[in-house]
Amino acid sequence: MSERLEPGDVAPAFTLPDADGSEVSLSDHKGRKTIVYFYPAALTPGCTKQACDFTDNLALLAGAGYDVIGISPDKPEKLAKFREQEDLKVTLLADPDKRVLEAYGAFGEKKLYGKTVTGVIRSTVVVDEDGKVERALYNVKATGHVAKIIKDLGI
Repeated sequence: MSERLEPGDVAPAFTLPDADGSEVSLSDHKGRKTIVYFYPAALTPGCTKQACDFTDNLALLAGAGYDVIGISPDKPEKLAKFREQEDLKVTLLADPDKRVLEAYGAFGEKKLYGKTVTGVIRSTVVVDEDGKVERALYNVKATGHVAKIIKDLGI
């Protein structure tokens, strides 16, 4: 199981393809705070709710100085379909080999319907302007999570 990040850790650098196949790096967001959230699969009910919540609050978050990036093990083509179908405005990145998920502690053992399985751990990491972890939240709920982040960040 991968190590979970703690506040003060340097956020692992990454470069991943977005829904259009263009490369996006965490370093592209240096100088701005970035909310990086990890979700199991595009086009599923919980992940759709979470992505729509982030999209609905994107202007508020951006106004407070935050960029938002969603990462899943899906391929760019599926992310493009997800974005189009749900009219998503957040940046969605593909991590099919799960290297970034593992680097952020967002892949490993979790409980699913009472069973222990290995998979994506729904997580959110807030990275500050200098690339350091400000907050690391693991096993978050899809519903209500964005409202909680906004409240916790004092936005």
